[in-house]
Amino acid sequence: MYSYALLEPGCYYLVQEKEDSAITLIRITVETDQCLYVTRFGETPVLEWKKKSDPIFDILELLGDDKVKEWESVYNDNQGAYYEEEDDD
Repeated sequence: MYSYALLEPGCYYLVQEKEDSAITLIRITVETDQCLYVTRFGETPVLEWKKKSDPIFDILELLGDDKVKEWESVYNDNQGAYYEEEDDD
């Protein structure tokens, strides 16, 4: 079992918060003495505070810059397609 305290600001991680939960991409944006401000990426980004002591079942991977750029291009393309569909109404 891991905790959010192991994660560094500015980095993207693939994590599994609970044993049976889905894998999630997160980015640590701000660090305070006791907490981290986390962006969780799904259909839309979710911004939330987490205690450094909050558990993480598994930290699967720290994404390198090349993988982040690759993911961003796919994610941004999907976001654009979603908004284009709304504009057609």
